[in-house]
Amino acid sequence: MSGHGNTYVPKSALAKWFESRLPLVGLVHSSFVSFPVPRNLNYFWTFGAILIAMLVSQIVTGVWLAMHYDPSAANAFNSVEHIMRDVNYGWLLRYMHANGASMFFVAVYVHIFRNLYYGSYKAPREVLYILGVIIYLLMMATAFLGYTLPWGQMSFWGATVITSILGAIPVVGDTIQSLLWGGYSVGSPTLNRFFSLHYLLPFMITGVVVLHVWALHVTGQNNPAGIPIKSGKDAVAFTPYATIKDVFAAVVFFAFFAYWIFYQPNYLGHADNYVPANPAVTPAHIVPEWYFLPFYAILRAVPDKLGGVILMFSAVLILALAPWLDTSRVRSCNYRPIYRQFFFLFVVVCILLGWLGAKPPEGGYVIAARLCTAYYFLHFLLVMPLVGLFETPKALPGSILETVTGPGKQVGGSGMPVGAAAAPSSKG
Repeated sequence: MSGHGNTYVPKSALAKWFESRLPLVGLVHSSFVSFPVPRNLNYFWTFGAILIAMLVSQIVTGVWLAMHYDPSAANAFNSVEHIMRDVNYGWLLRYMHANGASMFFVAVYVHIFRNLYYGSYKAPREVLYILGVIIYLLMMATAFLGYTLPWGQMSFWGATVITSILGAIPVVGDTIQSLLWGGYSVGSPTLNRFFSLHYLLPFMITGVVVLHVWALHVTGQNNPAGIPIKSGKDAVAFTPYATIKDVFAAVVFFAFFAYWIFYQPNYLGHADNYVPANPAVTPAHIVPEWYFLPFYAILRAVPDKLGGVILMFSAVLILALAPWLDTSRVRSCNYRPIYRQFFFLFVVVCILLGWLGAKPPEGGYVIAARLCTAYYFLHFLLVMPLVGLFETPKALPGSILETVTGPGKQVGGSGMPVGAAAAPSSKG
């Protein structure tokens, strides 16, 4: 995959002169036009493009909102209300940004589960996958910092709880807490720090995304069959086949995004965040945004504060170990009947953890959270290694082409199976 040549040929004298000095057009052409992609990719592979589109949307709306935001404890809440009421289309920009964070995580969770289901973390894509985990960690940090900026009740108490948790880390915990607070408690210096970091981190994410895409173009894309490209008939050009599919999926996803902006703009938020921050009044239940709830449930499932912090961070970091914990020689769960059942159980457990994270930490909810937490880690530490050793996978197809046309069929010059009425172009 990485050995495909650059087929771009400059036409004009100016283009030839520029290409000989900075082959930028040739790089774009080889990466996003002539780049070969497996012809059997399904729509789960479009979420990478959707995530890039969401990142651009978040940066553009975020920069615009920053022009009107006042990062001080005295004025932050009122500046958000000023954006909503007085700035031209400020309500739209704020709803796009706030709901865009949720849509970003919807897309990234689909992207992560797709990677885990189809084994896209396996060699030679380990670095590509680890870069994705780093992006996820940066996203979580950015989203948490952004959630504190409106300086409502849930923003203030969320910042208080999380920074207090960090203080439980041995040796460096108190230092980290003091640096984030900028004083002896959460206040204006804290908000200034959070605003600065929230503005900076998306650009760091962009840098890691560039590395992520670069690594993808070195190793090539995985596919639903989990087998490599063996001939030219197994692949199609990125443009127009994958490009059209990505654009169509992005349009559908942004229509879904628009529904939340225009019809349910506050549904994914919390009512307490429309009350100005008050250090003297603690909300009845301090609940983070929905995309943090599984990790919040893991944090509360452990009675020891330090143990909860360790497990919460381990729940993310263990994802990076998947390439070495999975011992199966087969990538795709489509050909792993036993492991596929455990994978869907893992998905259910993650959803249950999210539900439990929104419930009060008492009674049966705590017991259920502990059971789900135990399975979450056992899936990586026990199920992945053992099932890979003892499972007998199904026979893999002979080629990617065979997964599209069926065994024994040929593809004509048009890219369609010989004798077939029409092969859907979306199968490219």
